[in-house]
Amino acid sequence: MRVWYDACTGKHVRYGAAIARRLRRAGHEVVFTTREHPDTLALAHALGENPIVVGKYDPSSLLTRLQESVNRMLQFLKLFRDDLPDAAISHQSVELCRVAFGLSIPIILTADTAHATAVNKLTIPLASTLLISEAIPKNLFKKFGAQKIIQFKGVDEVAWAKEISHPKTFRFKRPLIVVRQIETQAAYTHGKGDVTFEVAHRLSSLGTVVFLTRYTKTKDEKVVVMDEFVDSSSLAAQSDLVVSAGGTIAREAALQGIPSIALPEYGHIHVNDYLSKKGFPLFTVKPSKAVECATRYLGKKFDVRTKLADLEDPINYVEKILAGKQLESS
Repeated sequence: MRVWYDACTGKHVRYGAAIARRLRRAGHEVVFTTREHPDTLALAHALGENPIVVGKYDPSSLLTRLQESVNRMLQFLKLFRDDLPDAAISHQSVELCRVAFGLSIPIILTADTAHATAVNKLTIPLASTLLISEAIPKNLFKKFGAQKIIQFKGVDEVAWAKEISHPKTFRFKRPLIVVRQIETQAAYTHGKGDVTFEVAHRLSSLGTVVFLTRYTKTKDEKVVVMDEFVDSSSLAAQSDLVVSAGGTIAREAALQGIPSIALPEYGHIHVNDYLSKKGFPLFTVKPSKAVECATRYLGKKFDVRTKLADLEDPINYVEKILAGKQLESS
């Protein structure tokens, strides 16, 4: 089977690489595409992928966002004009969904951000199958037009958490705190200030803070901003504490037993609460309480191997869906 995966961000790349490895081992051909974006190409290469680069990310304005999206769709049409994929998979790539739907290619969609209203409206109604964590109430995606929803016992990050390797050892003075900058250019963060930078400054009194920026590399006296590409998952797994707003890197770290703080800047994140209730060291606290929480858990490694083994890998479900197996659906 010829399968198309499109990755728009770093998380998509990591998810896509894990899916691609599994599908290739099963004998499928995978066409892996991505776009120019600060988080995509370097990570893809670090993971051993050499994706086809189609278009770029330009959040300068609503006009540029739409223009680049349209350009990507046109380029995809040219790419697949003479050889259509049998199936398309993405973590809510708008362009993949629109093109695959238009060409009648079945779409397997993964999703975990119920608060991302814009992308949900543009992708979920077009999906043949929506694969989500059991942590997320189905109705949050049904209201966007989801037709068939399959849930698994786990979170998306389980797909690669069991295989995170550490090709590079990071040598920072301990304790090491990793803070991931809020997604400042996303539609769902419009009007929000960068609370992560403020929290990073306050945490610098407790140890070395590496501030993982998204779009700029502005130097700062209180935190470390790395010039070169850094595999954030590997860095987080070697740290003493992780802090983020959205939660991807916090969930990755918590699944490795690293205490992590999720700042509730996007409201209630069901997958974060889900891991917390299962005993993973993921703590949702307001920015004003971040230092207090960090002081309590900094450097306390948790043994979560049994808990991690008990969670389901969503890629198992991707394989079954591609094989046409009947799974429970809504």
